[in-house]
Amino acid sequence: MGFLRKQLLSVIEWQDESNDILVYRFPLKNREEIMNSSTLVVRESQVAVFMHKGEIADVFGAGTYKLTTENIPFLTKLLSLPTGFNSRIKAEVYFVNTKQFIGQKWGTQNPIMMRDADFGSIRLRGFGTYSFKVDDVKTFMKEVFGTNGIYKVSNLSQQCKSILIQYISDAIGESGVSALDLVANYKEIADKIVEVSAEEFKKLGLKLCNVVIENLSLPEEVEKTLDERSKIGILGDKMGTYTQYQTAQAIRDAAQNPSGGNLAGLGIGLGAGAQVGNLFANSISSAKDVKKEDAKCVKCGAKLAKSIKYCPECGASQNIKCPKCGEAVSSSAKFCANCGEKLIKLKVCPKCNKQLNSNAKFCPECGEKI
Repeated sequence: MGFLRKQLLSVIEWQDESNDILVYRFPLKNREEIMNSSTLVVRESQVAVFMHKGEIADVFGAGTYKLTTENIPFLTKLLSLPTGFNSRIKAEVYFVNTKQFIGQKWGTQNPIMMRDADFGSIRLRGFGTYSFKVDDVKTFMKEVFGTNGIYKVSNLSQQCKSILIQYISDAIGESGVSALDLVANYKEIADKIVEVSAEEFKKLGLKLCNVVIENLSLPEEVEKTLDERSKIGILGDKMGTYTQYQTAQAIRDAAQNPSGGNLAGLGIGLGAGAQVGNLFANSISSAKDVKKEDAKCVKCGAKLAKSIKYCPECGASQNIKCPKCGEAVSSSAKFCANCGEKLIKLKVCPKCNKQLNSNAKFCPECGEKI
């Protein structure tokens, strides 16, 4: 009787405490067999699969089941339980974990080639995470699992990553998004990857649930070019500005490497000094040109060059002087360039263009009312 009790199983269940087991074979040891009226407990995110002679006999979802010939027809056919005592044929029981396995990492071992409108043919590297789960248990057991006692996520991750990288390359290439706009389209590209790869994962009985693109990086030389372009964009999108920037960089490098103080180094230093002088002179000249463009007529507001004495639009005199030192100043100036006096907005006679004090009510030259 003791031997017979070992043959009988009353409860079949799997309390999963792992984070990476996909399939677990319930241990039938010491010639144990499934007894009629045994209880099968299948928890949420689990599926129980009964195998007989290497074939799937039945699949049970979450719930509690009484294994009797009355409510489980396959037991009558396969296990032949004529009595409520014990069975003559053993069946194997596998528990399949159907929860999502999240936080799986992917990364490009080799660069992804793509054609870009701004940079031509470039190479991208990327990394991120993805999640998947077993969606079709029967297909998964037939195509992937085999007859292992335990099947872990690590046994499947390389295959999943290979499929994923293939569709990532396709999705990026077919998106038509330039390299500079990739960051703004990570979510859209990831959703496209999930969509187009669904059929390939389905063949394995799996479902790709989510893809996260954490980074797509350009080659180092392209990133340096982008950094240079950003610096030029801050300085101004002009060829002169770019030339000045490059000259300044070359001067700095030459100054930091004086070649041990010999005559050649001295020549480089003198040349660098001359270049610095020219560079600052050009910069000041450019600044003056900008200032000239900003000068306006004191009467009608027309744009004027600084050297213009009379407005070509209204004929008004532009000879405005500092009230403290008498130095000619621009109509738009806020301080005198000669003495630093803060300038107030001066009045000009609308009839004779005579410069007036701010509190004048009549022109002292022609008597015009202001």
